Amino acid sequence: MTISKGDKLPDATLLQMGDEGPQGVALADKLKGRKVVIFAVPGAFTPTCHSAHVPSFVRNKDQFAAKGVDEIICLSVNDPFVMKTWGEATGATEAGITMLGDADSSFTKAIGMDFDAPPAGLLGRSKRYAMLVEDGTVSVLQAEESPGTCEISGGEALLASI
Repeated sequence: MTISKGDKLPDATLLQMGDEGPQGVALADKLKGRKVVIFAVPGAFTPTCHSAHVPSFVRNKDQFAAKGVDEIICLSVNDPFVMKTWGEATGATEAGITMLGDADSSFTKAIGMDFDAPPAGLLGRSKRYAMLVEDGTVSVLQAEESPGTCEISGGEALLASI
């Protein structure tokens, strides 16, 4: 089943780099009683993700805050080491965007947003999407038809929808 507007997100433990190394992050704790944007990408350092998707949220971080968004989370099926380095390389970490890895793609699969693109070496990856989640429930969901495009899932498009 693919997640849709009005659905509650499933419990998941994602990974983030902490001071002592990789640490689990309970998604439910991040969402409880909060307004959170989650945007997902097929892969760190991949062309559209790196040059368009992440920068669109970095550019609009303050505008999301002005609309009451407590946190912006970037999610990718990557390990926390890659997510940390990618966050630094894109300026996302400095902008205050939380970079979380779904290393085994269990969350991505649970919400029905996984796909494979073997010619590109992408297996069990996340489709490109952005969502506004309020107290754990999806209130806006904008998913791309093609993982190579970033139109309705970009920061500006999501901002216009909330």
